[in-house]
Amino acid sequence: MSAVEKSALAVTTPAIGQAYGGGFVTGITRDPATGKRSLHITAGAEHELVGEWGKYGEKIEGADSFTDSLANTQAMAAAGSELAAKVLALDIGGFTDWAIPARDVQELQYRHFKPTTEENWANSRNGDNPHSEPVGQLYSEEDPLQTVHEAFQEGGAEEFRDTWYWSSSQRSADSAFIMGFDDGGQLSYGKSYELRVRPVRSELID
Repeated sequence: MSAVEKSALAVTTPAIGQAYGGGFVTGITRDPATGKRSLHITAGAEHELVGEWGKYGEKIEGADSFTDSLANTQAMAAAGSELAAKVLALDIGGFTDWAIPARDVQELQYRHFKPTTEENWANSRNGDNPHSEPVGQLYSEEDPLQTVHEAFQEGGAEEFRDTWYWSSSQRSADSAFIMGFDDGGQLSYGKSYELRVRPVRSELID
């Protein structure tokens, strides 16, 4: 990409938190296989769903990406996930390509839309995100801080709940990755449990 093209992209890429594409701009990842960059958009709080990820003990082929939310969700739905099917059926602002966020897309949701002023869970590899731009570093107790976007702050119209949310990234036949929106913990959890989902959609930007 030329310097002129990079400059034009910087001007036209909407800012984090901006209303855009049926939701709110959340961040950018680069696909490790193709090198292509995607802009991710988070749906409003009214579109959250609750359900089981899938069947415990069932390995789903094609649901292992940390960046491709839609491919993961389509694989889940094809394997019988009711939650994935509900997300794929969403029509928000005329956009119908909603998905359960992949692990590193979900990390961007917390990084930019953390609702609380609580300290982050600074252990394990919470916050490590090699696919985001800029690359995500391990969380400290103080970083990230509560989001500057008031609608996503605790008590705001778009806030994430003080609980665990599913990602669409499978960890094993038994579990998938989850994230706690109280303190940023990133773990894996049994697929048959009911947790929340905040849908996302993505647009290629180069």
